[in-house]
Amino acid sequence: MSKRDYYDVLGVSKGVSDSELKKAYRKQAMKYHPDRNPDDPSAAEKFKEATEAYEVLSDSSKRSNYDQFGHDGVDLSGFGSSRNPTDAFNDIFGDIFGDIFGGGDPFGRNNRNRRSRGADLQYSLSIDLESAVLGITKKITIPVLDTCDRCDGSGAEPGSSPTVCPTCNGTGQVRMQQGFFSVSQTCPQCSGSGQIISNPCKKCSGSGVVNREKSLSVKIPAGVDEGTRIRISGEGEAGKNSGPSGDLYIYVNMITNNIFNREGEHLFLNVPIDIYTATNGGSIEIPSPDGKKIRISISPGTQNGKKFRLKGKGMPVLQARSYGDLYVEAEIETPVNLSTKQKKLISEFNDSLIENNNPKVKRYKNFLKDY
Repeated sequence: MSKRDYYDVLGVSKGVSDSELKKAYRKQAMKYHPDRNPDDPSAAEKFKEATEAYEVLSDSSKRSNYDQFGHDGVDLSGFGSSRNPTDAFNDIFGDIFGDIFGGGDPFGRNNRNRRSRGADLQYSLSIDLESAVLGITKKITIPVLDTCDRCDGSGAEPGSSPTVCPTCNGTGQVRMQQGFFSVSQTCPQCSGSGQIISNPCKKCSGSGVVNREKSLSVKIPAGVDEGTRIRISGEGEAGKNSGPSGDLYIYVNMITNNIFNREGEHLFLNVPIDIYTATNGGSIEIPSPDGKKIRISISPGTQNGKKFRLKGKGMPVLQARSYGDLYVEAEIETPVNLSTKQKKLISEFNDSLIENNNPKVKRYKNFLKDY
């Protein structure tokens, strides 16, 4: 069965404001929440449908894709889209019930033991141009939270154990009746943990987790550039209560290269050429971005600023089988620190020149005559 239009699901128009969108979702969520309709299976589906619609339309990027391409433009299987439908409900209603009742699930569910996804981690990796051309595998070390090996995650000093909180009987929440709702709030005695640790672990201070460093080998593909993001699934923080681990995001930082200038997949190089080679022609060697050398031909009469295009000798295109170009600009070097004999030879050479040997100079002189 095809999906309904998200705007129709929430009963709003395309130009709806964020506040009106939230209000519309609140109305639908309250009406179809499974805890209010335990004997109506269709209510759960409608609640899920409303939550999915809100998840997309409340995100400006997803909403833009949806407006342009419909359901095909929204990927709900990727990062950040695997939330429990009730999570969005709690996000919306948390500001109401949290202020009134001190937090907790408004419908009284025990969230203490619910599986939750671990946090994502970020790492900035600096690489040079040659590594970006060839691709490279780098070993990195990242700090992560891990189970405390002294208390095995209990938070209690070895030889002792946490005790069940007498206030909430281990649920982490206490119930309150407030008119229409039977509402839960975080237990004030155990702060929602459901247990009391009278003798905290000396290593983790009762948290059950410690910081440690984890080493990983990260494959950097050819063609990356400044700001390229690489996702490594499951290498983030561990999930809670056996929940899935978060992801690790590698952000590439390009080390400044003093030889090549880069614009996307194209590279630019300035090469000094002596006046003899520029005049008579010849060949010169230039560096290539992969660390090797390339020999190129110089035509007789090459002028300063002439550009040579070496097709396919630039950067590889990320996740493609193509390459950019390498552009070489000639910088004709005028001899300096000449001896008296050399200056005399230059003078004799200049006297031998005719106007056609210097066409630009000829045109400039003619221009000045009529100026």
